[in-house]
Amino acid sequence: MELDIRNLSKTYPNGVRALHNVTLNIPQGMFGLLGPNGAGKSTLMRTIATLQEPDNGSIMLGDIDVLTQKEDVRKILGYLPQEFGVYPRVTAETLLDHLAVLKGITDRKERKDVVHALLHKTNLYDHRKKNLGGFSGGMKQRFGIAQALLANPQLIIVDEPTAGLDPAERNRFLNLLSDIGENTIVILSTHIVDDVKELCTNMAVINEGEVLLTGTPTEALESIKGKIWRREVSKEELDQFDATHNIISKRRSAGKPVIHVLSDHQPDDSFTAVTPDLEDVYFTELFGKKEAVLN
Repeated sequence: MELDIRNLSKTYPNGVRALHNVTLNIPQGMFGLLGPNGAGKSTLMRTIATLQEPDNGSIMLGDIDVLTQKEDVRKILGYLPQEFGVYPRVTAETLLDHLAVLKGITDRKERKDVVHALLHKTNLYDHRKKNLGGFSGGMKQRFGIAQALLANPQLIIVDEPTAGLDPAERNRFLNLLSDIGENTIVILSTHIVDDVKELCTNMAVINEGEVLLTGTPTEALESIKGKIWRREVSKEELDQFDATHNIISKRRSAGKPVIHVLSDHQPDDSFTAVTPDLEDVYFTELFGKKEAVLN
């Protein structure tokens, strides 16, 4: 099964163009949708999840028309939005059991088995009797994945799932997503480059509602191989280099500004070649001749 999105557009009543002719083919496995905040990622995710209508375009999930067969989509969809609420005074086991009923798992024994299996899978079984209000951010995200996995979905959407997680929780969460993605279409929508680099076999970069790049991370890296150059500069030199070079990113190294420049040829002897990473791809597609500042 594949997810096929064609010419999808959405403009909100306030005039904000969230999506413009978005076309993507998303196969089984982990698919990274990478873009900055406000790029249109959440609008696209909500549209795929049948929560809002586009102005035009089409979405097919196998033989299912996502825009007209919403109930059929919801039966095989798992969705973890960027922000989701829980009942703070309800235990994880109780709420997951309730959500399983809503998903159509009505047999009590089957439901108990499913709930316990998912709590084990998300490493929450030992906390099943704990109220959700006492969960850490990472535990809540893992609970969110547990509810998204109810009824064995064929399509899973996770929107900015690691934002705000500490490194240990982020690693647990990414490992969990990686396991899930082996047999399911999983769309990971994020602005965190490392999430895509570590997990996804296919990816797209989106900004201002438009798809800028699609392909595998390897193909994306190959497209800028030999074109990224690095140089340390002083604060006083930054404006000069902005005016004369195609700077894609700025960062600090040992307290000194370091710039990455996109160029087919070495700008001069003061620049050294860089083996590009996915962050360079991201900034190249996003900003071109604009700057990106990393704190």
